[in-house]
Amino acid sequence: MSSSPQIVIFGASGDLTARMLVPALASLASQDRSEAGFSVLGVARRPKSDDAFRAELRAAMPPPLREAFDALAPRVGYQAADVANPGHLEELRRRVDALPGGSESGRLFYLALKPDLFGSTVDGLCRAGLLGRRCAGGSGDAEASWRRVVVEKPFGRDLASARRLNAELHEHLDEEQIYRIDHYLGKETVQNLLGFRFHNAIFEPLWNRHHVELVQITVAENIGVGSERAGYYDTTGAVRDMLQNHMLQILALIAMEPPASLAPEAIRDQKVAVLRGLHCADHAEVARNSVRARYVAGTSAGEPVPGYLEEGGVPADSSTETYVAVRAEIDTWRWGGVPFLLRHGKRLPKKTSEVRIHFRTAPLQLFNRPAGMSQVEFRRRLKDGSLCQSRPNVLTLSIQPREAIALSFGVKQPGGAMVMTPAELAFDYSERFGTSTAPAYERLLLDALRGDPTLFLRSDEIEASWRYADEVRSAWDNERVPLREYEAGTWGPLEADELFYGCEGGWSRD
Repeated sequence: MSSSPQIVIFGASGDLTARMLVPALASLASQDRSEAGFSVLGVARRPKSDDAFRAELRAAMPPPLREAFDALAPRVGYQAADVANPGHLEELRRRVDALPGGSESGRLFYLALKPDLFGSTVDGLCRAGLLGRRCAGGSGDAEASWRRVVVEKPFGRDLASARRLNAELHEHLDEEQIYRIDHYLGKETVQNLLGFRFHNAIFEPLWNRHHVELVQITVAENIGVGSERAGYYDTTGAVRDMLQNHMLQILALIAMEPPASLAPEAIRDQKVAVLRGLHCADHAEVARNSVRARYVAGTSAGEPVPGYLEEGGVPADSSTETYVAVRAEIDTWRWGGVPFLLRHGKRLPKKTSEVRIHFRTAPLQLFNRPAGMSQVEFRRRLKDGSLCQSRPNVLTLSIQPREAIALSFGVKQPGGAMVMTPAELAFDYSERFGTSTAPAYERLLLDALRGDPTLFLRSDEIEASWRYADEVRSAWDNERVPLREYEAGTWGPLEADELFYGCEGGWSRD
């Protein structure tokens, strides 16, 4: 790659740029690597000087990164531009060409914009000759090095809009130029799923329907919507905001087949196969195996908080869900019949993201027979389900805020009786390596600069996940699935517990 890549951020006046992107870039610029010599140009409609833009970014910078930003600041600039204005685009092209490396340099265009602006922005960049490759009007200079475009979520509102957006981008860009970002894939624990599964021979042989009883995936938030996001969220809801992207990506990494190599396409091919294998039955079955709800007034961290309908900016007649739970199945040879239980909600007791793999119990229960119960009665009740065995073996992959892995197992309790009690093997990233892991955006921006699309979403991945999300929403509409309510600060509606059958247990509440 070129030694002086150019990063152009559209939507530079937005919160994402100041809070996530530029801090990640400041950290990257401070590291001793070939990609650290980049320059940054922020683009937005509002007129602003370079110095004013730098001052705003520095004020928002986390204190530990201010020194790194000060070193980067001379390479940070600002250009006021409206991509619908040809004159502005020509000025933008001249400004970008004047950056270190000129038109020979590699360019990363980051669209921190609303999704409905992606297509028109790429079209404008193409007409201005900034993208090259297949673009009419692209100059010979523009062909000299790479051109990549990063787009934020949400990528469409449903399968139809995602397909339209893919078609718009593919008019001017090859698929390998498009980097659809999902910041969850930049988290160290999520990335470690590949290494954990495919490097450790003790786990991979058990990673199938013969040994796994069920899988839980939880993404919980303790915050509400808030007035600043209410307008966006009320037209989105929990399925579009979290299930369709973050949660299905985690599911794909958990359930994918071993890739032939670590090549990006080898990994992404296997993820797509999982998403295409998600079982979409008739609407009645999907409705039975899903729950939708919204929070009402309650308490959070000991303080009273309003319900969703009382949040500023939420319409009084809103029917948007802030909680979703589904019991999903994957129609593949490895996972057929194994339930994947996914839940996400706002205003839950704490912020946490985790995966729990519940392994099957031993075929014969030899321990922990209740006092006074005969062996014959014990066996009969276990068989008919009126008494449930303990599930001693659960593998927990904690993604945030703590990044850790734990395996529970049973050990004999001291004493004369054969009583088994839970124990745990645990690994914590910060304890093991003595430092916190890099933020997700830092890893993903570095990969985009390097041209590694492994942790970004391919067009068929997007469409496969929207297919499943659309089936859930369509079932809710057709079957008139009620919008349940749960008190803020609790773990959601009681109806979500009914997604577990028989002796499968229930949602984790640790």
